[in-house]
Amino acid sequence: MADRGCPLEAAPLPAEVLESLAELELELSEGDITQKGYEKKRAKLLARYIPLIQGVDPCLQTENRIPGPLLTAAPSKPQKSRATNSRDERFRSDVHTEAVQAALAKYKERKVPMPSKRRSVLVHSSVETCTPPDTSSASEDEGSLRRPGRLTSTLLQSHSSIEPWLDRVIQGSSTSSSASSTSSHPGGRPAAAPSATTALAGLTAHAHIDLHSAPPDVTTGLVEHAHCERPQVACVRGIPRGHGRNVLETADGVPVNSRVSSKIQQLLNTLKRPKRPPLKEFFVDDFEELLEVQQPDPNQPKPEGDQMAVLKGEPLSVGTSGPPSLLAALQLWATTQPKAPCLTALDTAGKATCTLTYGKLWSRSLKLAYTLLNKLTSKNEPLLKPGDRVALVFPNSDPVMFMVAFYGCLLAELVPVPIEVPLTRKDAGSQQVGFLLGSCGVTLALTTDACQKGLPKAPTGEVATFKGWPPLSWLVIDGKHLTKPPKDWYPLAQDTGSGTAYIEYKTSKEGSTVGVTVSHSSLLAQCQALTQACGYMEAETLTNVLDFKRDAGLWHGVLTSVMNRMHVISIPYALMKVNPLSWIQKVCSYKARAALVKSRDMHWSLLAQRGQRDVCLSSLRMLIVADGANPWSISSCDAFLNVFQSRGLRPEVICPCASSPEALTVAIRRPPDLGGPPPRKAVLSMNGLSYGVIRVDTEEKLSVLTVQDVGQVMPGASACVVKVDGAPYLCKTDEIGEICVNSVATGTAYYGLLGITKNVFETVPVTADGVPVSDRPFTRTGLLGFIGPDNLVFVVGKLDGLMVVGVRRHNADDIVATALAVEPMKFVYRGRIAVFSVTVLHDERIVLVAEQRPDASEEDSFQWMSRVLQAIDSIHQVGVYCLALVPANTLPKAPLGGIHISETKQRFLEGTLHPCNVLMCPHTCVTNLPKPRQKQPEVGPASMIVGNLVAGKRIAQASGRELAHLEDSDQARKFLFLADVLQWRAHTTPDHPLFLLLNAKGTVTSTATCIQLHKRAERVAAALMEKGRLDAGDHVALVYPPGVDLIAAFYGCLYCGCVPVTVRPPHPQNLGTTLPTVKMIVEVSKSACVLSTQAITRLLKSKEAAAAVDVRTWPTILDTDDIPKKKVASIFRPPSPDVLAYLDFSVSTTGILAGVKMSHAATSALCRSIKLQCELYPSRQIAICLDPYCGLGFALWCLCSVYSGHQSVLVPPLELESNVSLWLSAVSQYKARVTFCSYSVMEMCTKGLGAQTGALRMKGVNLSCVRTCMVVAEERPRISLTQSFSKLFKDLGLPARAVSTTFGCRVNVAICLQPNRLGKLAEQGTAGPDPTTVYVDMRALRHDRVRLVERGSPHSLPLMESGKILPGVKVIIAHTETKGPLGDSHLGEIWVSSPHNATGYYTVYGEETLHADHFSARLSFGDTQTIWARTGYLGFLRRTELTDASGERHDALYVVGSLDETLELRGMRYHPIDIETSVIRAHRSIAECAVFTWTNLLVVVVELDGLEQDALDLVALVTNVVLEEHYLVVGVVVIVDPGVIPINSRGEKQRMHLRDGFLADQLDPIYVAYNM
Repeated sequence: MADRGCPLEAAPLPAEVLESLAELELELSEGDITQKGYEKKRAKLLARYIPLIQGVDPCLQTENRIPGPLLTAAPSKPQKSRATNSRDERFRSDVHTEAVQAALAKYKERKVPMPSKRRSVLVHSSVETCTPPDTSSASEDEGSLRRPGRLTSTLLQSHSSIEPWLDRVIQGSSTSSSASSTSSHPGGRPAAAPSATTALAGLTAHAHIDLHSAPPDVTTGLVEHAHCERPQVACVRGIPRGHGRNVLETADGVPVNSRVSSKIQQLLNTLKRPKRPPLKEFFVDDFEELLEVQQPDPNQPKPEGDQMAVLKGEPLSVGTSGPPSLLAALQLWATTQPKAPCLTALDTAGKATCTLTYGKLWSRSLKLAYTLLNKLTSKNEPLLKPGDRVALVFPNSDPVMFMVAFYGCLLAELVPVPIEVPLTRKDAGSQQVGFLLGSCGVTLALTTDACQKGLPKAPTGEVATFKGWPPLSWLVIDGKHLTKPPKDWYPLAQDTGSGTAYIEYKTSKEGSTVGVTVSHSSLLAQCQALTQACGYMEAETLTNVLDFKRDAGLWHGVLTSVMNRMHVISIPYALMKVNPLSWIQKVCSYKARAALVKSRDMHWSLLAQRGQRDVCLSSLRMLIVADGANPWSISSCDAFLNVFQSRGLRPEVICPCASSPEALTVAIRRPPDLGGPPPRKAVLSMNGLSYGVIRVDTEEKLSVLTVQDVGQVMPGASACVVKVDGAPYLCKTDEIGEICVNSVATGTAYYGLLGITKNVFETVPVTADGVPVSDRPFTRTGLLGFIGPDNLVFVVGKLDGLMVVGVRRHNADDIVATALAVEPMKFVYRGRIAVFSVTVLHDERIVLVAEQRPDASEEDSFQWMSRVLQAIDSIHQVGVYCLALVPANTLPKAPLGGIHISETKQRFLEGTLHPCNVLMCPHTCVTNLPKPRQKQPEVGPASMIVGNLVAGKRIAQASGRELAHLEDSDQARKFLFLADVLQWRAHTTPDHPLFLLLNAKGTVTSTATCIQLHKRAERVAAALMEKGRLDAGDHVALVYPPGVDLIAAFYGCLYCGCVPVTVRPPHPQNLGTTLPTVKMIVEVSKSACVLSTQAITRLLKSKEAAAAVDVRTWPTILDTDDIPKKKVASIFRPPSPDVLAYLDFSVSTTGILAGVKMSHAATSALCRSIKLQCELYPSRQIAICLDPYCGLGFALWCLCSVYSGHQSVLVPPLELESNVSLWLSAVSQYKARVTFCSYSVMEMCTKGLGAQTGALRMKGVNLSCVRTCMVVAEERPRISLTQSFSKLFKDLGLPARAVSTTFGCRVNVAICLQPNRLGKLAEQGTAGPDPTTVYVDMRALRHDRVRLVERGSPHSLPLMESGKILPGVKVIIAHTETKGPLGDSHLGEIWVSSPHNATGYYTVYGEETLHADHFSARLSFGDTQTIWARTGYLGFLRRTELTDASGERHDALYVVGSLDETLELRGMRYHPIDIETSVIRAHRSIAECAVFTWTNLLVVVVELDGLEQDALDLVALVTNVVLEEHYLVVGVVVIVDPGVIPINSRGEKQRMHLRDGFLADQLDPIYVAYNM
């Protein structure tokens, strides 16, 4: 022991000290004592014996401890028999725990941000948190009881006498010291814990970002912003536009000390640590995507042994005296020994309720067979004929009725299909069982009276139909319901051939349930082989704790026992829960020779055996451990032997066996008297195992797996081990593979599934040269293992639990054991942990889900999670992708109380697991991301043109119709100034109505004819000149609600030569955020005066306003509600058309306030283009539901009616909040042929009126009048929204092709409009073609390329043409960096040239450089003369097959997205909307989503439309979908309430405002997950 740094002799401690220690352990495990109290008392007890340890800080000891030799035999601790609550004790293997603690100790303290959670979410825990301990822990019925065995080394086996807990004393409690040291801070982060082991350390010990080499990037990208030359527009928040030079300094204007940003900083710091295993980088170019292929590590261990030989078992000696079949045996015993006991059933008190004799079994089975064959009819036909399948539904407490039913079916030549009793209509996996019953054609279910009464009932009183089940008749087989057969009646049962005897269900890894058919001959051979292997004798007694309906419980306890006239004592699961010692007491009282148990039963009895002095196990000659194939069963076997050896248990009695549903019993250890070799153990290196190679423990003492043999192959069978993947080649002697068996005693097929049957039941193993090893097929067992010395079989895991990550294989059970060794007592509820893998981005990812104790605190759980990650990383060298904690008792249960793994996985993937804590580590695990894109040195613009010419591609340019052909220039000259047009209309058509304004009720609140508008404008002009004392050229801010006042004020400004600036009024309920924007626009635009209504004027000067802005610095505020009726002496006429007419201010989605200057010439050109495109005349009526403050919305609301003379029905979008149908009702009422709206209006109608179309039709709403409904937008068309709108309102007569989109931007507010076929042009058939849709490859788009694909192909993205280019507008696509022209269908920046382009930015700072760049750009090659304006949007032009009005082929413009919004990640360009669309699809509770980057981490904010406790389901789904579809690792997932993501009036997400809110910690999120 010296190498432990501790001079401790291996002297045993006095018995009473041992006893006190054991009691302390128990108190701790049951929560009767705190960890601190436990340590104090323990230290006190041991003080005399280990004086040297006192006063040494336990952490230091853990640090310095050399992970030295670990013990092999773990003698168990004596314990009180209060087993009820301390079930998870059985998961404790001290040596393993010690290995894990030693591994953790290697990590240094490291801070990792803890997820932050809203308080209300913390409260939620399961409904039955405090349920009594009925649902034992993971006693998976398949026996995959998760048991930490031990990770141990081969040295020191001799010291097995040293009590294992002593080790723990020596090493000090490395766990507890850390537990108490995290105090809870208000900020919700763990305090810096003094213990070195607390470290959330290794979490990202290997997430790798080193900023110098090309990393697999979470943080390359923004280094050079793609758009550095898009200069700064007046920056609202003082953020330089080409941000990203050095982002970390102030986090874009938010001080780094805000809580969120410091957490992100922590996250970044943890991510910067280099990742341990350096992977060879090797890329395959699949078009553009470069998914890294994991190259095998050249140093990985490879098998070096010879090829194995097929192992043959002893011959099956069938005695001539033996009965020819099982039914013959039953009949023989029933006639010769009718009183011999066959089966004794016990109740939960352990009393024998019923003993079935062989005579009784025969007579009852006969009675049942007769009833089944003769008494059940439907339509006078017998209901059943021989060979039909029948379901057996019996509870685990009723073996007697089950046995009668089973043998009754065999006698009647029916095929029994035993299944579990369905407890509720929605049991885990119940649908799959229904599928099995349906595919087997089961129509009848046998059950008992009591069981039938307990089944869920339909309202009619019949047994309910379970989800996915076929319709069943239920037959109760209690005696009184059966008919006695006539004396001479005897069934002609054929029970020897290859016909199916019974079907056993098996649930696969994916959760599907299949039926394994076992033939009569296999059944007989299995019984004979077991009789021979186990040396069963006539009249022996066997105690059976297993489920008698399947697997070993059925083979030994129902079939082989009858063959040998044995007496079986069946111990129900319910009794074991009440009294875990019951099976030992029964062995003792019945002097049983054999016992059939699982390792969990041995474990439970260990916990309960104290004080039971009178137990004697000397009668046992075989203790069969049915799950001996689980590598973790060895610790239970050893501990059990240690305790019970003194009570008569002989070591050679313990016989582990291995079985599988397909191959039945595969191997079993024989006692020496039956000729078995001595048992052996193998201590294997976990690292070797992960490569499928057997290596005895290496230097790395911590990660080893100790396994015991499961004995020899069955009599009459041959076995071999074949490679897991690909063709069944024989393995080498030092290689792990799947064990295959050839024997008459295996299953024959999966019922009804020929394909997989061939694969599993008819495998032909071949040698390396491809020669078959046998002419008879082998059955694959699903067990992984190897053949060891003495021809013993060793099993290291199951194929079902295998997870292949990269090139290495890991076993779920091993990972569970490691997780349980991390402070198991304190944290995991009853040791309930599920481990499975999910496929994300072409590789398997490990997910670990654990139930946490009801009393666990946030800090506890986070700390436990981070330690588990470190432990698994240390011991298995593999990263966990997601670790989720759920409240106690909420994981789906398997029939025997274990965790239903496939159902858990299903819930995880569907987002219905409802965890209370989640930790995702994609940065660590995902090592196969494509290589970050390296920007190639750009090809020059000239070469591009030449390239396009060579390729036969035209240069991408397009234009609308020529203005000159369309209209006499005389009228254009007359209409140069809008003020003149209004006066002319007031003079020529004074009473022609121009505007109608509606309120929420649909009533007209104000109207304006030409003359009324003219007069109101005059009054405003007079007031401005007299009261405001303004001069021509002064700027005036118009702060009005949408309405006619705003229009009158606008023309009033023009009449006196002032420059109007329209400003959205502040929201009275939200002054804090809306008023500063108003103030900023007033200041930035240098307005000399503010015009407004009385109410708003009061608001601007109110006390509330003073809290938000400095109200003393407002310019003159004029209220226009009651200004005197005055005329102006003369109306101002601008000296030239290039004089400024108005300023158009708008805040972009990236949070930048930009004002553009519109000259009189541009204003009239804009109106003329719209008039021509939409064919607007004085006789037309159009309905407008838009905000009138900027862009095209302002032009349509204020300018176009005056220019073209049509009547505009004005619907303020705000009114839709109180009456959603207002806009559509107005369109219908006024029979508007043309209507304009925004996406937000369309969305309100789609969401708000979805269910009301019928009611609207009743009210007479009819949309068949609409020819065109245009969505005004500055973004990529939202196809799904426009389509769902069209589909929804088709019922109200909306024509299918009416909806189309428009496109404008800051430099030109109207580039495209898509009018439908109208008026004269429609009659001539010359209107433009309908908008077209193309599908592009989203992956190519990231590389700035356009690749057209078919609809529905993977990664396809639909793009709709943005409308028809307006008359007089020319568009070209230019390269974003070289500024050279691009070819057809190439992605670049859209440049526009048109008479209605804005003339420049108007900014406070007078940054003329901006103006030059954006408004007067020239191509660097080709046509270098034309002056273009750069829109800042990416898009492409594509010539279509369609022709336009002039007979030319139509050029379609596709807008992809704004350059300012794009995210540069991993060298590629992403459009936020694409990531958001994927995320919204991920789960039905995600109402909305927005993404942005912060210091190169991708932050995803989702709005949860559901219960708060479902919030955490979204974290993994969001991370998965972004990885799968976009190859990006999400850094932070923020879950917020609906409505938190800010949206502007155009319906665009304000991602930058959201980002500022997040960094300033103002979102009040439900949950924030920081992905590692």
